[in-house]
Amino acid sequence: MTENASRPATGARRPYLIVNPRSGGGKASRFRIAERARAFGAQVFLIDHSLPQDLAAVARRAVDDGADLLGVAGGDGTQALVAEVAAESGLPFLVVPAGTRNHFAMDLGLDREDPSAALEALTDGVELRVDLGYAGERAFVNNVSFGAYAALVQDPAYREDKIGTMVRILPEFLARHEGPELVVRTGLLTVDRPDAVLVSNNPYRIDDPAGLDRRAQLDSGLLGVLAARAETPAETAARLRSGQTHGLARLATPDDVVIHADAPVVPVGLDGEAVTLPTPVRCRISPRTLRVWVPRHRPGVARTGWRPPGRAVIQRAASLVGRSHGRHTSEHAARWAARPLDRARMTIGA
Repeated sequence: MTENASRPATGARRPYLIVNPRSGGGKASRFRIAERARAFGAQVFLIDHSLPQDLAAVARRAVDDGADLLGVAGGDGTQALVAEVAAESGLPFLVVPAGTRNHFAMDLGLDREDPSAALEALTDGVELRVDLGYAGERAFVNNVSFGAYAALVQDPAYREDKIGTMVRILPEFLARHEGPELVVRTGLLTVDRPDAVLVSNNPYRIDDPAGLDRRAQLDSGLLGVLAARAETPAETAARLRSGQTHGLARLATPDDVVIHADAPVVPVGLDGEAVTLPTPVRCRISPRTLRVWVPRHRPGVARTGWRPPGRAVIQRAASLVGRSHGRHTSEHAARWAARPLDRARMTIGA
């Protein structure tokens, strides 16, 4: 996000903050988020993990009671649940990065070392209009994953060490070819039988083949797609460690991305949370639908933009795509990849 995409954030009289005291190993408690939010005039709802909680329903009740800003101190999964309510209500949304990784907060430029600093947006903030992704009826702020990517989310070590867990688990999973067979369709492109798929709210930087790092912007109106096909376990592990992208399809598209499967439901990782969704799963992006308030002064924003694919990269498009019932050839894929960059962009790992 760039600062010229912002405007002053003012006028919240009844901010409402949902706080997850367990998120990030108790980060909200250590930084006294609830107490500091109340000092800013916010009403605070503390999640009680001993009781079943429908956080979307909690947020909607707050809106009905007159809340004019919704916020969350917690991880990305909790952020997405409340962001969806804020977007549908037209209210501003406050992100307090009290989770473990806080990828959404990172791409917003927030201070992840001191989550309480995000509360300054209530008195000295700017408003950013950012995109919101949807998988079926569920919103996501970062990404939704299928196949091997979704299996990673099930592992307890994933939250603490995403890349290490990926290197450890993904090769073995790909070698077993577990789970339903997937087909990815978007626009003129079909990816047949990928073993791992990740659809993101805005594309990840091209130097991040695993989709675990930063997005250059959050308001492009494009879904990012990563689709990987298995090699041998040893080759897959070696390529992940070295950052190589062979066997990896990458694209950015404004079109819906539909995940088909030979099963009625599929396990999915939705912003790091393990869920199950009925198939086919239609992923879409809602451009600039979320009003996010952030502090005027924050430590970092993404500086690197998406680069267009080179000729050699486009010519290799058929290495992974173009296998849907023999209809889509390398010529089709290359033509699709070469469409104007404001409509769709694609690269295939060399």
